[in-house]
Amino acid sequence: MSVVVLISGRGSNLQALLEAGVPVSAVISNRADAKGLQIAAARGAATQVLEHRGFATREAFDDALAAKIDEFTPRLVALAGFMRLLTPAFTQRFAGRIMNIHPSLLPAFQGLDTHARALAAGVKLHGCTVHFVTPELDSGPIVIQAAVAVRAGDTADALASRVLRQEHVIYPRAVRWFLEGRLVIEGSAVRVKGNDAQLIFAAD
Repeated sequence: MSVVVLISGRGSNLQALLEAGVPVSAVISNRADAKGLQIAAARGAATQVLEHRGFATREAFDDALAAKIDEFTPRLVALAGFMRLLTPAFTQRFAGRIMNIHPSLLPAFQGLDTHARALAAGVKLHGCTVHFVTPELDSGPIVIQAAVAVRAGDTADALASRVLRQEHVIYPRAVRWFLEGRLVIEGSAVRVKGNDAQLIFAAD
């Protein structure tokens, strides 16, 4: 029932998972200075660092990363601010049991700088998405989304802060659903057994 979490930075979504009681057995980072490693260690989770800069190719790094993950035999791999594009071979190896949290309402604003791009596009709703990871960037089956209203005068930082609060709500929920065996992937869609809400409209 364990989860391995991959991080690159501060680890706020990792912390949300841990505080929600998700059984995180290990946290692996591609950066030794990732603050999330301290959060994991303080909670008793094993920590590993695998610097991508020590590998000649993306494929070599992903092979080594997969081997590290397999040491913990996790039921789920959760990406939490892991700033690496994963190879198709890696995503296929963990198909159906690797998730990501993305700061936009996918399929809108795939990739980086989502909050600034949302403001530039003039959208009225923005948010975050938990999805299964597939070889295509930010394109896997969607598990749950949370939407926030874009306010007049919003900055990218202000919008990001409100979205991040919702990330901390929906990521633990999606992981719990997975561990409880409640998620059913049906083509490009995901159904939750028990019909829990898969779209949240945040009040703030």
